[in-house]
Amino acid sequence: MDIRVDIERAVERLKPRVRRTPLEYSPWLSRLGDAEVFLKLENYQLSGSFKIRGVMNALLDMADQGGRPGLVTASSGNHGVAFAHALRWVGGDGAVVVPETISKIKADALKAAGAHLRFHGDDCLKAETHAREWAKASGRVFLSPYNDPRVIAGQGSIGAEILEQWDESGMARDIDAVLVPVGGGGLISGVGGYLKSRLPRVKIWGCQPRRSAVMYHSLQAGRILDMESEPTISDGTAGGIEVGSITFDMCREFVDGFVLLEEEEIEAAVVAALRWQHVLIEGAAALPLAAFLKRRKRLRGKHLVLVLSGARIAPVVLAEIIGRRGGEVPPAGGSP
Repeated sequence: MDIRVDIERAVERLKPRVRRTPLEYSPWLSRLGDAEVFLKLENYQLSGSFKIRGVMNALLDMADQGGRPGLVTASSGNHGVAFAHALRWVGGDGAVVVPETISKIKADALKAAGAHLRFHGDDCLKAETHAREWAKASGRVFLSPYNDPRVIAGQGSIGAEILEQWDESGMARDIDAVLVPVGGGGLISGVGGYLKSRLPRVKIWGCQPRRSAVMYHSLQAGRILDMESEPTISDGTAGGIEVGSITFDMCREFVDGFVLLEEEEIEAAVVAALRWQHVLIEGAAALPLAAFLKRRKRLRGKHLVLVLSGARIAPVVLAEIIGRRGGEVPPAGGSP
């Protein structure tokens, strides 16, 4: 994979089909951290998350190659919704395998988007394994939500937009660091790979819930681990990583470090975003914001971008979080 070439090709392919989401300056976070903080608002993306970029790029590439095979994918919600949206645009037939633990709002969104659902297992990795086996047995093509160069290139278009919008903002300094949610690693591989190809000194920080930090622990161990995840509000990043995933080596190359977040820190970030920034984000999207709030003393004076990856959170869950957190902002400090 020539990551810069592939991503720039994806940018051109996606221009008429996905939203160029805002890169919005945050006076609140900038004052709070004595830094210059921008938010890449993928929570405003078509289908409600960044996932439309990767799946659309993959399906368009298949169409360019002259094929529209029957497809199978796996998802905890956002990738599946994007998959259904992209199929309506490009054409073709597809089914989505989802874990039995999928949140109701994401299952409802999948059905509303027209996705054909099949339930299997209690986490994303088990759903992925079943989807791959089912695709092989039924003569379909399996599309990974992250372990696919075309998907990674589509997600990497976020990095290209960030640089373009940064130049448009008139900032005199380059970006110092970008904070990105991490699950299977497709998003941070694409964003990090592209940004480092253009800005070698930029720092790429992965953000994960401590209850499901499979990529972090796998990188620490030097191999992809098969480990159980605990329930987390960041369900969009939860679960295991497919053995042999190309994202493992890409994260090892492009990611400079991780920040692990407790559930109360993630919840507080969801509420703080709504209260102070007036944006609705889901648990996975709150990870970079929670990481900034946790590390803001160390990030003083930096020029930063936080990638807010999606907006799909159940109203009842949001109400419960507001009831627990009341708009609190967690203190800086703590361990990663």
